[in-house]
Amino acid sequence: MVKNLYKTIAAATLLASSGLAHATIVEIKTNLGSFEVNLFDQSTPVTVENFLNYTNAEQYHNTVIHRSMPGFVIQGGGFVFEQELPLKQTETNAAIVNEPKWSNVRGTIAMAKLSGNPNSATNQWYINLSDNSANLDFQNGGFTVFGQINAQGMEVVDAIAALPRYNFQGVTTDLPLTNYTSDDYSDNKPLVASNFIVVESITVVDETPNTEDNVAKTPTRNEQPDTIIGGSAGSAGLVSLLALMLVAIRRRITH
Repeated sequence: MVKNLYKTIAAATLLASSGLAHATIVEIKTNLGSFEVNLFDQSTPVTVENFLNYTNAEQYHNTVIHRSMPGFVIQGGGFVFEQELPLKQTETNAAIVNEPKWSNVRGTIAMAKLSGNPNSATNQWYINLSDNSANLDFQNGGFTVFGQINAQGMEVVDAIAALPRYNFQGVTTDLPLTNYTSDDYSDNKPLVASNFIVVESITVVDETPNTEDNVAKTPTRNEQPDTIIGGSAGSAGLVSLLALMLVAIRRRITH
């Protein structure tokens, strides 16, 4: 009995010290403005705990938005700029299991992962700029949406997505930059820290356990009730599948 009591105390201590104890709203502060993200810790607990582990360890501080694809996503969390290219990849924790419950619609945040490996997400995340459900809810086992940005916050995200992008190869083929012009690019002008969109910090601003209850979430199609295949519904499904195949060829989310 004493042994079981120790186990119970240890489990409670672990829960209290983990992200699972803090159903959460976080603030992402960038040099272009700040926005809040309501995390879905009750329905995607493994993913949120993973994100909060990086957050609480301040491992997202001074990382950069390394990919911007207007009408699709912006992506960050995995790289820092140390005075020269290529960007330096930050340290990662162990990869986590996939939790694809919610749909990749506009304003949601999800985890990036390695191509062909559904359970490979570590520290990189992306924000959906539009409804990408037909592609990302199915590709690579489905991408785990674990939070949502409100409309006001999306103004900052859209401003980042509106910046000019430049191809510096590697992970920076769609690099958004500020105070940098096409002439600078043609002249091979070296980049400096102020050219990047920097995530200055990610911090917890609300630990209320049921914050996600206030968010209208969209389930992935695999989470929705089964539909009858045939007739008009079957035709619509075929059109969606063809669209998915075409889009998936062009747009992939990877590390």
